Amino acid sequence: MNHTPLKTIPANELNAEALYQSLLSHMRTVVTDSATPIRLVGIASGGVWLARRLQLDLDLEGEAGVVSSSMHRDDFSTRGLSSMTVQTQLPFEVNGATVWLIDDVLYTGRTIRAVLNELFDYGRPAAVKLAVLVDRGQRELPVEANVAIARAELPATQLLELSRTPQGQLTFDVEAIAD
Repeated sequence: MNHTPLKTIPANELNAEALYQSLLSHMRTVVTDSATPIRLVGIASGGVWLARRLQLDLDLEGEAGVVSSSMHRDDFSTRGLSSMTVQTQLPFEVNGATVWLIDDVLYTGRTIRAVLNELFDYGRPAAVKLAVLVDRGQRELPVEANVAIARAELPATQLLELSRTPQGQLTFDVEAIAD
């Protein structure tokens, strides 16, 4: 777990590229200290961008995986199949692997719960860890990131999402949630 107290940063001041560099630094230590190979799995969609970029920057063998929460969400009945734009792709053996789930923002914990259910449909990892750029608190489930780079507090009426510029730079968007 990230035992260092996180500094709360106003959402409009979050620098996604700087946060990514901090995440990269943390993950370099994780990879160096690990006795077993690390498997990165990005949570759709922002986490996928991060996991793929980490895979390259850490010079890890193979490809980062992709995991979708769509089939295990507790709001599937209201979201339906139309929300399933990304499918899970795990290009490695899950059984016995040390899997690092990578995501942009940790909020209620519901996506992580759904992703864990999806991941275990593919096998039984030796360990599952979670790294996020931003923890926005307000958890509804007992989920905590092993690595969180920053904390941001937003009202429940706002959404914080990672996006990319046409040049590939990471940024955060703060949007009002439609009623």
